Amino acid sequence: MGGTARGTPHPAHSPAPGRRLTAPQHGQRRAHVAFSAAAKQLENITSEAELHALDRALVVISVDPDAGEPLPGNTSGPQLHQYTDDIEAVRILYFVTALRTVVVVAYIDS
Repeated sequence: MGGTARGTPHPAHSPAPGRRLTAPQHGQRRAHVAFSAAAKQLENITSEAELHALDRALVVISVDPDAGEPLPGNTSGPQLHQYTDDIEAVRILYFVTALRTVVVVAYIDS
């Protein structure tokens, strides 16, 4: 079936005279972090210190999802990991999906 294009195409952007367009420089890609059962726990956090501790731990596992240690258990599902931050006294239980999304299962204030 034929049809007409919707809207007019946008002209290509050209750099100002004497400048080149370059791809933006980005650092290492971080993993997407999602919350499952931990979402309810997060609603109950009111202390700024607890939020800071959680944020610090989430940054670590978003940069390196393998930072935590694997927990022994059932191998039929995704491998459950735990990340412990001894400085902030925080433990996070999580798993990593095939697309490298980090799913936080529990946040435990040690």
